[in-house]
Amino acid sequence: MQRFTTFALFVLATPVLIGLAFYHLWLIPIAAIAAALTALGVWDLCQTRHAIMRNYPVIGHMRWLFEGIRPEIRQYLIESDQDEQPFSREQRSLVYQRAKGVEDKRPFGTREDVYAPGFSWLTHSVNAKHIDDHDFRVKIGGPDCKQPYDASLYNISAMSFGALSANAIQALNTGARLGGFAHDTGEGGISRYHREGGGDLIYEIGSGYFGCRADDGSFSPERFKEQAASDQIKMIEVKLSQGAKPGHGGVLPAAKVTPEIAEARGVPMGQDCVSPAGHSAFTTPIEFMEFLGTLRDLSGGKPVGFKLCIGHRREFMCMVKAMLETGIIPDFIVVDGTEGGTGAAPLEFTNHIGTPMIEGLTFVHNTLRGAGIRERVRIGAASKLVTAFDISHALALGADWCNSARGFMFAIGCIQAQACHTNACPTGVATQDPLRQRALDVDDKSHRVARFHANTLRAVADMVGSAGLDNPAQLHPKHFNVRQNSGETVAGDIAYPEWPVGGLLDGTCDPEQMVRWSKARADTFREVGGERRGKARRQAGAVTP
Repeated sequence: MQRFTTFALFVLATPVLIGLAFYHLWLIPIAAIAAALTALGVWDLCQTRHAIMRNYPVIGHMRWLFEGIRPEIRQYLIESDQDEQPFSREQRSLVYQRAKGVEDKRPFGTREDVYAPGFSWLTHSVNAKHIDDHDFRVKIGGPDCKQPYDASLYNISAMSFGALSANAIQALNTGARLGGFAHDTGEGGISRYHREGGGDLIYEIGSGYFGCRADDGSFSPERFKEQAASDQIKMIEVKLSQGAKPGHGGVLPAAKVTPEIAEARGVPMGQDCVSPAGHSAFTTPIEFMEFLGTLRDLSGGKPVGFKLCIGHRREFMCMVKAMLETGIIPDFIVVDGTEGGTGAAPLEFTNHIGTPMIEGLTFVHNTLRGAGIRERVRIGAASKLVTAFDISHALALGADWCNSARGFMFAIGCIQAQACHTNACPTGVATQDPLRQRALDVDDKSHRVARFHANTLRAVADMVGSAGLDNPAQLHPKHFNVRQNSGETVAGDIAYPEWPVGGLLDGTCDPEQMVRWSKARADTFREVGGERRGKARRQAGAVTP
């Protein structure tokens, strides 16, 4: 409540100062200022456009004061962002502008790092085109899918209710309905606020099986079937790992399990809510494919797939071998990257575990090509994809569509205060405090979500047209150039070469990949011979059991 202290002082002081001003005329200007600030505070509490000012009446205007002097302190802010913030101030400003529907162009905008290693750019055409329709769609659903889904090229990535506030979830989902795109529920289950928004849902199932959970914490086919029957649920996604903390589970302490969270997750009140690091419904690649097949049947034939951040590459090859052996091929795979993820996690996991999205995406794309099944599986990319260039780059390297979490968080007002885990989010986005989340007005922010989506895809259309193409699906690695560590540049198809179709099956892939493929097995995630080598090393005294 300290954030209301300044406003309360003005409310109390104003009538006192007005009364004293009748006897001391020199107090009239001071009383007038206090009255004006009191009126400003009342307006702050009643307006719906700015969550910061609703949560911090009067003093919240200090943020806009600092924004006003940004050119003078710009370099300091940029350096601070690079050291402490996952996204730069420029990226956040772009999202805010597109979400608000204001001009997003600026003068003197040329970057200064165009000669830095790793810098990449889209090659444009002298025969540029204008694309009128920017409502790009991709059909998700293979031959075994009875209810394919025409997904937007850009959707809301997984963020759970509980991590985000009720108002944030409802604003995101309402925006998805207004804009005609999908909203991933995250592994926290389907809350009443997802349903009230009415937008298309991708139901994510994590290791806690929230929403389709038996009393002992295992997967419940009956509860899943009941959930998946909703027309609002368009796709089913099994979460193997996420970019924020790959290979790590989580615990929501009993004190934070509210009745609404318990309802959405199907867990009891008064107990810790545990998400194990691994799944209990399957332990081998073949069992995993069979589990996906079960989900497809129970859901009535809706698209079924999984999300992961690539770790041991051989393990993904194990899954692909299981697809070939069982004939159960997922409709889609979402590739997350270690540089993305909105979830709170240990810094060691955030910074040092998991494959970056570009490497993970190209590996998944190429492995499916090498196994001859790429055309049957759609690939989604999810990791720090905020701008039209981010999206175009991911599409060129193998993605069929993209998801974004923080981009849409910015659209509903997130300022990256990095207080998500404290329940004291200043904008009401990541908190369960009813008073704080009141600051986030669902109607206003849902329209910002829809505008951000539409304006971003309009920018994608402009970028694709500048390359002389008619549709983002025509983007390929060759349309990009990449600067190497040596300072030289190479075309994208050289920097990210594609494996031959069926190359893993006929032995024409790179020898390194053929060795990895030979070690992968459909019946186990363990490396062939790994246990024998480990036993030999232990017997030799190299390691302890």
